[in-house]
Amino acid sequence: MVRHAPNSVENRPGVGIRAIGRHLPERIVTNAELAQRLPTNDGWIRERIGIKERRFSAPDEWSSDLGAKALTDACRQLGLSVGEIDLVICSTYTPDHMLPNTASAIMHKVGMSATPGFDVNSGGCPGAVFALDVGAKYVASGRYPRVAVVLTDVGTKLFDPEDRTVGVIFGDAAACYILEPTRPGTGVGEILLRSDPAHYTSVYAAREVRTDQEGRPKKSAFGDNFTTMRGSDIKEFVLGVVPEFMREFVQKAGLELDDIDFFALHQANRNLVHGILDALGQPRDKTLTNIERIGNTSGASVPLVLREAVELGRLRPGHLALLTAFGGGLNYGAALVRWCGAEDFVTHQA
Repeated sequence: MVRHAPNSVENRPGVGIRAIGRHLPERIVTNAELAQRLPTNDGWIRERIGIKERRFSAPDEWSSDLGAKALTDACRQLGLSVGEIDLVICSTYTPDHMLPNTASAIMHKVGMSATPGFDVNSGGCPGAVFALDVGAKYVASGRYPRVAVVLTDVGTKLFDPEDRTVGVIFGDAAACYILEPTRPGTGVGEILLRSDPAHYTSVYAAREVRTDQEGRPKKSAFGDNFTTMRGSDIKEFVLGVVPEFMREFVQKAGLELDDIDFFALHQANRNLVHGILDALGQPRDKTLTNIERIGNTSGASVPLVLREAVELGRLRPGHLALLTAFGGGLNYGAALVRWCGAEDFVTHQA
C-alpha cells in the first residue's frame, strides 16, 4: 500500500520535473588510455569503481558550454524557446570564471535576455538535490513558473595529471531540469538537506603549488587548483551514513522503503550505489547505473540517471522516486518525487 505523509505533496500545489536535458562531451576516454599515464589498469578500475569509460570536455569546452547545450536540449524536448524560461539556476563547482556567474554565461550562449539567473555551489555532486530544492521553491512561489536548473561541471579540468585517485573516476557532463507547476499531490515532495562540515576536506579543490618529481610545476586548467579526495573517507560516509539517512528520511515522510519505485542515486562508484541498495534491503533492479559509460559526472549524475530511467520505461508517471546525492562539504540530500505525466502540469502563463 502506498502511504503519504500528512501535509506532504498531497496537500499543496506541486512542482514537477517537466523535462531533463543532457549533454555529454564527444571525447571518450577509456581505462586503457588512462593506464598509459597513470599507475592503474583496466581490471582495477572496473573492479574497484565499475567504470569502463568516461567523457572528457575539449580544451576549449567549459561548464557554460556543456550547460548551454543541456538547457537547449531540455527546451527542444518541450518545443520551447529559451525566452520562455523565467529563471535559470546553475549548479557548478567549476565556474568558467570567478566573476560573473556561470548562469549568465549559459544564458548569453543560448541567446537569452532579460531573464534572471544565478549560481548555486553546494559542493558539486549534491547539487542534483540542493539546486533542485532551490528551483522548486522559486516555482512554488508563483513568481517564476518555469525554472531551468542546469547542473554542469568540467571536473576533469581540475585534475592533477598524476593523481590516480580522481583521474580514473570523474567525467564531464551537463543536465538540465525544467521545473513547472503541477496539480497537488504530484511532483517534488519532501526534501531533506544536511551538511557534515567536519569532513570539509574529504573532497575539495586544493589551492596549492604542486610540482612533479623533477621539480617542474604542475597545473590544472584552473591553475594551482586541484581536486583532492580521500577515497576511504567517502566510502565510509556513503556506506555508513547515507543508507541510514535515506531510511530516516523515508520514515519521516510517512513512507516505507518498499513504497519507493525507483532510487536515483549519485553515481560516485558503481559498487557504492549497489552497496547503498543492499544496506537498505532493496533490490538492485530498483535503480540503474550509468557510471560504467560516463563516469562520475558530479551534479549531473542524478538527473542523467532519471532521464535514462524514463527513456527505458523504468520510471513512469505515478511512480515514486527517491533522489539522493552527496559530495563536497560533506553535503548530502534526498528528495521524494512523484513522477509526473503531461496531464499533471498546469498550463504555463507567460
